[in-house]
Formats: sequence, structure tokens, C-alpha cells
Amino acid sequence: MMRRLLLASAFLLASAPAFAVNPDEVLADPALEARARALSAELRCMVCQNQSIDDSNAELARDLRLLVRERLKNGDSDEAVIEYVVSRYGEFVLLNPRLRGETLLLWGAPIVLFLAGAAAMVLFVRKRGGKPTGTPLSEAEKAELERALKGE
Repeated sequence: MMRRLLLASAFLLASAPAFAVNPDEVLADPALEARARALSAELRCMVCQNQSIDDSNAELARDLRLLVRERLKNGDSDEAVIEYVVSRYGEFVLLNPRLRGETLLLWGAPIVLFLAGAAAMVLFVRKRGGKPTGTPLSEAEKAELERALKGE
């Protein structure tokens, strides 16, 4: 029983997310560290591109994590830290882009594509309209069909 419990614990620990934050980066103040972690989870690693800087082992991600922590230690608000990083790296650094004029296409494209697909399907179904496909049978073909059905 104890062996199973240890094995289950090992699997749970192995499946936990592996954060790339090094011990020397962790802030002494737990509240500031929690804010830094939350901000780091929102920022994209510019090297890995589909990972947050909190998850990435890249040097640039480490530099950004240190920058976020430094700005927080200097008293910046979360919004000020995000604005500072965005001003240096652009909107792409945000894992969840903001709804703005520049990102309207990004946010609206899925809706537009869905509506266009739905309209195309409706037009396709209406165009077909339940009409039989192919050409109608000639009189000779109808007579032959009748003989075949009667078993002649």
C-alpha cells in the first residue's frame, strides 16, 4: 500500500508544471514574488514564442523575469510593468493580446471565418434544394426497369 502511495506521489510530482524560475531570481517578499509570477505567466518568451517567460529556460526569458522583478521592487504597478515591457518588445510579448485597433483583425478573424463558412453552407444547401441529381430515365430505361422488378 505504501509503495503505491509513493508511486502515485511520484507521478503527480512529475506531471506538475516545471517552472524555469531559478532560485536566485525569487524575491524575498512572497507578495511581490506572487505578483512577479502572475506577470511572468502573461508574457511571451520571444525565443520560444509559445511559452511564457515563467516556463522558458531561454536567457532572454531570464532577463525579462529579472526585469519584471526589478520593476516590482522599484514600486511599479502590474499595469506599469506590462506597459514597460510592451513598449520595449511590442504587443507580441503578451500571450493574450489586448483588444485594440491593431489586434481587431486577430480577435475578429475567427468570428468572420465562422460566419463566412456558415453562409457558404446555407447557400450550398439552398442551391441544391433537394433536386435530384443526374438525368431522368428515358421511356426505354423505365420499361427495362419495370421488367427487371417484375422478374422477367
